Amino acid sequence: MPCWLGWDNDRTDRFSVTDKTFQTMGALLLAAVWALALGYGHFNGDVRFLDRAEGVLTDLRLLSRGERPAPGVVTIVAIDDETVAKKGGYPLPRAELAGIIDTISRLRPRVIAIDLLLIDRASEAGDTALAEALKKHPSVIAAAAVFPDAVQSLDASEGALARLPRAEKFLLPLKTFSDHAATGVVNLTTDSSGTPRGFPMLFRTSDKIELSLPLRVAALASGENPVIEAERLMLGKQPVATDVDLVLPVAFYGRHGAIQTVSAAALLNDEVPSAVIADKIVVIGTTVTGGGDTFSTAFDPVTPGVEVAATAISHLMAADGILRDRFTRGVDAVMAVALTLLLIILLAWQRSAIGLFMIAAVLIMAMIANFAAFSRGYWFSASLPLATAAPPAILFGAVQLWLNRRQAQYFAMKSDLLQQFQAPALRQWLTKNPNFLLTPVHQDAAIVFIDLSGFTALSETLGGDATLRLLEDFHGLVDREVEARGGVITSFLGDGAMILFGLPESTADDAKNAALCCVDLCNRAEQWIASLPPSTAARTGFKVGAHFGPIVASRLGGGSHQHITATGDTVNVASRLMEVAARQGAVLAVSDDLLQQAGAGSALRESGILTGPKETRIRGRTRALSVWLWRNDAGDRYE
Repeated sequence: MPCWLGWDNDRTDRFSVTDKTFQTMGALLLAAVWALALGYGHFNGDVRFLDRAEGVLTDLRLLSRGERPAPGVVTIVAIDDETVAKKGGYPLPRAELAGIIDTISRLRPRVIAIDLLLIDRASEAGDTALAEALKKHPSVIAAAAVFPDAVQSLDASEGALARLPRAEKFLLPLKTFSDHAATGVVNLTTDSSGTPRGFPMLFRTSDKIELSLPLRVAALASGENPVIEAERLMLGKQPVATDVDLVLPVAFYGRHGAIQTVSAAALLNDEVPSAVIADKIVVIGTTVTGGGDTFSTAFDPVTPGVEVAATAISHLMAADGILRDRFTRGVDAVMAVALTLLLIILLAWQRSAIGLFMIAAVLIMAMIANFAAFSRGYWFSASLPLATAAPPAILFGAVQLWLNRRQAQYFAMKSDLLQQFQAPALRQWLTKNPNFLLTPVHQDAAIVFIDLSGFTALSETLGGDATLRLLEDFHGLVDREVEARGGVITSFLGDGAMILFGLPESTADDAKNAALCCVDLCNRAEQWIASLPPSTAARTGFKVGAHFGPIVASRLGGGSHQHITATGDTVNVASRLMEVAARQGAVLAVSDDLLQQAGAGSALRESGILTGPKETRIRGRTRALSVWLWRNDAGDRYE
């Protein structure tokens, strides 16, 4: 008798693998396009929306790396609160500034840089004094570029200068001063939070190009004119690696004062050792409270602008800056694409705790490698890999979660559906042992058949719906009683059922449980028939046959479906015993083999009338069989 097991597992698995492969390839393609687009934009310096995130991550790396000593080639002379209080207020009178420059010049520095905009006229005496002071030593005075707010187009025909932003004009020092000193632009680049990240080395207007203050100072100090190349500058024989737009990245040494700083007031009072100034690049700038020229950095929320310029000058002179150029940006782009694709592959390959652990391990290793490179002076982007990898990975993971949830719901629906066709014990066994009965098993088992009497004639008058409801009630009754006794319904045969005790595992109580189940079935069936409408109950009866003996249990079928069969003489005899019960006016015919094996004769006698054994001829068999007949006290219903 057949027991259906399920659907085509090979076909389902093949479609599932194909679907997963298609989904993974599609995700990899979309992720690659996304990562390549961001990587290309980053390579050209056009992904500005990552600036804030990159700034935060850069500050974290700077803090983790810790403060480092400045190279000692630059000294800052600060026009601080003490100087302003003693020398006539702020802005400092030109004559007092001239006195500071004269004092510095006497100590023989390499270059004097004045990080002040001297674009307006002051008193004639003061301007004259400052001009005379500038004649005494090589100096550079700050200028500023004024840029329009509108987005500018680039002209590739200008070669290495194509990406330089074009200023509307330069705010240059008065000619009185510029005749005696060089000029350098002090504009710098900041991220969206206002933190300085770089110092452009060149600036342009429609008709001229100006060097930045740090580059002009470094060129004057080294005695070499800078040479502009495609992606870098040459300062003599020393290459100056720059970022896109010829921007020099700035990595601060530490908190305010990391670069040696002395007060202009102390200098004028001869309180500063000459070694602090001699042969150093001296940068004069304001640190006065409320002066406005301050920036926030990773180490200090208030860092004077003069210290930013001094840091850039130190990078140029000592070649100790952090490297961020086309090479590092190219590596960023490649790593971002590789990391994105790797995360998608890991998500597709291992959708489990192992996969999540591997993803976490990959991300941690990437973070460690990024920090190690940063500590050694290579500024690889930390935000780009996150921007390229996170959205595709999250989206792919969400889609996979949704698809898996739908797939789980689909299989749950199938499981629920299959549970209606499988006995609970057999279903659980098949789940744990998917190869169950692939090889036929010879064993002893108890077989029980139950069948409604008069059902064929009754169905002609009841109609389809009423007949279906009657069968549903009867099948439900059989299912409850069989499950309670640990049996397995191998199949419902229309108005009857075949029941087996001995699968998925045979036990010593199989025959006993089968005998007790027979009594339960007879009692419950009698009660159920009594509850039917009188016209239906009068024409409805049932019969039960049970036998114990050897069977062959096997699993047959092809790729599309399989079924469990129990075959052999024992099965045929149990089916024929229903006919014996009907002929003898009983509801149950039980073989002596089953009662002997079960030792359940007393239980049958206590619950009804048991007669026998009687040698009985079974249709289709040459030998007679010892049979017991059972009736309950309520009256039997049989054909």
